[in-house]
Amino acid sequence: MSTDYQQARVALGARLRELRTEAGLTVRALAAACGWAPSKVSKLENGKQTATGGDLDAWAAGVGQPSAAAELRGRLAGLESTYRSWRRQLAGGHRAVQDALGAQHERTTMFRGFSSAVVPGVFQTAEYARSVMSRYASLHGVDRDIEAGVTSRLRRQEGLYTPGRRYRVLIGEAALHTRICSPAVLADQLDRLLSVNGLTTVELGVIPLTADVQIATGDDFWIHDDRLVIAETWHAEMWLDSAEDVALYAKVWDALAAGAVTGRAAHRLIARARGVLLPA
Repeated sequence: MSTDYQQARVALGARLRELRTEAGLTVRALAAACGWAPSKVSKLENGKQTATGGDLDAWAAGVGQPSAAAELRGRLAGLESTYRSWRRQLAGGHRAVQDALGAQHERTTMFRGFSSAVVPGVFQTAEYARSVMSRYASLHGVDRDIEAGVTSRLRRQEGLYTPGRRYRVLIGEAALHTRICSPAVLADQLDRLLSVNGLTTVELGVIPLTADVQIATGDDFWIHDDRLVIAETWHAEMWLDSAEDVALYAKVWDALAAGAVTGRAAHRLIARARGVLLPA
């Protein structure tokens, strides 16, 4: 779990403890009022368990301050808007997730992205996107409306042809070879990557497996202008908008870019990967 997320959960727990002690209640007394085991009160206060909205409503009522529920829910919303678990997001369907990303895409002029082992969504073919989404849907046990999610993802590619937009994207060479789809689908995807590499809005960098690098590759991320970072982990998507976080990811992007090749050199790496698949 992210240190920042845990700190936010601990801070919420401290506020819950403050409300309980102000009310003069013991852990057992509050647990009885809420109909919980005392261990749940302790876990919430010590940041060992994430509260639900219902938990916070019950807590506020239990300490005799029902009006505090709005404040507590606001703290929870702030925590969840930064760290969005995939399981919780996908419960609303793949299209909802892609539409939320699309809304941010529309607001952005300069994109700086990095993907270590998968071709980024903004360059994906429909078949490749479908394969990627299906694999991750299986991981999280949520396969609702994948087709609608693919359509929403592909719609973002209109920005590649919009004057004034700029996409500075880094991918690891592994992304050119990762068989997250069939060889035929990967071959078509690499053909697509070769074509977008020539667009005036795109600056594509490939980090060779043999490159000398300033920093090891890590989680995939996108920097939207200088206002927002969206980073992905196995369990969650992080939306980070503090100046400190954006500056850190910009520094990471620059370090990764120092090991990348672009232009003709990137084209050669993609073409070489394409050549070991199916005949053109």
